[in-house]
Parts: sequence; structure tokens; C-alpha cells
Amino acid sequence: MDIIYEDNHIIALNKSCGEIVQGDKTGDTPLSEQIKEHLKEKYQKPGNVFLGVTHRLDRPVSGVILFAKTGKALSRLNEMFRLGKVKKTYWAIVGAPPPKEEDILTHWLYRNERQNKTYACDRERPQSKQAILHYELLSCSDKYYLLEIDLKTGRHHQIRSQLSAIGCPVKGDLKYGFNRSNPGGGISLHARSAEFIHPISKETINLIAPVPHDTLWANLAP
Repeated sequence: MDIIYEDNHIIALNKSCGEIVQGDKTGDTPLSEQIKEHLKEKYQKPGNVFLGVTHRLDRPVSGVILFAKTGKALSRLNEMFRLGKVKKTYWAIVGAPPPKEEDILTHWLYRNERQNKTYACDRERPQSKQAILHYELLSCSDKYYLLEIDLKTGRHHQIRSQLSAIGCPVKGDLKYGFNRSNPGGGISLHARSAEFIHPISKETINLIAPVPHDTLWANLAP
């Protein structure tokens, strides 16, 4: 586990591609259970360890993931995420140049539960939800482009579906239109940072997750 921050109330990790945050039908051990075992051993706790999931990252996505170690921190962080008071920044590598170097994308997203896929529409349709993000081109190579993304809303597969809708699917993301997978099955979408007011101490916390150990990330990252 790559722990990037820990105190008495919260713990944050740099999640790797392929790790799951909570248990699912695969039966694979989720990060939440791994952290509980880590805390139990580290602090020699005899009973069950409390750990609350405050938000999620898709399995193929890497980057900052935040957990609560106390009930008070969990309830306050859940409310902060609900109200959009946690500023999350993502980096995405795409294989096509974006239409503009910087833009705000607004779509209406419709989720297909059976496919576990979200479709981006230009206009509202039944059961759709508005999705807004801001992107900026940070760097590029001869084949790839690094975008920084500021989410204004938090929807299912929002970044993946909105970037696909403008012809810039995330590298390795077969589900949303990229033409081939990445080694290891992850996608080149990274939760770069999370900034928020600490739920207990009220200090400003800015968590930054180093990019994956990969030549392309190393070449494109500022």
C-alpha cells in the first residue's frame, strides 16, 4: 500500500490501477480490508478496526483515495463530498488532440446499469444527469496528450464518457472507445490531487498522488 497521508482521523492512499476500493462480485480483497489489516497490525488493535469509505475510484483508475478512521470524520467527509467541498483534480492521457487547449464540457449523462456504462448526450433526456468538467492541455508528445481535469460534478464514469464524447477517449479505455488496452488492464486516468478542509482540525489538506511508474507518464507529467 502506498500511503500518502495518515493521522488519527483519516488515511489516504495512492491507489494503483486494478485495485478495488470496496468488495464486489469478483471476490477480490478490496483496499478497505487491506487497510483495516494494516491498521490492526500497526496499532496492535485486538478487535475490529473502523474504516469508512468516503468516495470511490473506478478499478482501472489510479490516484488519491481517502478513507475515514473515525465515525465523526466519516460523516463530515461524506457531507463535504456531497456538497462538492472536496476539490479533486485528475490527469488523463488521451490519444487525440482535444478540440481546444482549454474548455468547459457540459453533457447530460445517461447510465446503462446492465452495461455499467455511461453515455454522454448533448441535451437532456429521461433519467439523465447534467455533468460539467473543465479541462486544460498540460503537455503532449507526438502521439499522446496530457489533460488536467477539474470536476464540477461527480457522475458515474463522468471523465471517461465526456472525454470520449469529444473524440478523446482515455488511453487504454476500451469501454469508452480507445483502440487498445494498456498493459495490466488499467487506464491512463489518475486522481492527481484532493484538497479539502480537515474534518476535525479544520486545517487545509492538499493530497498529491505521484503518477504511475510508467515511461509515458514520466515523459508527459510536468
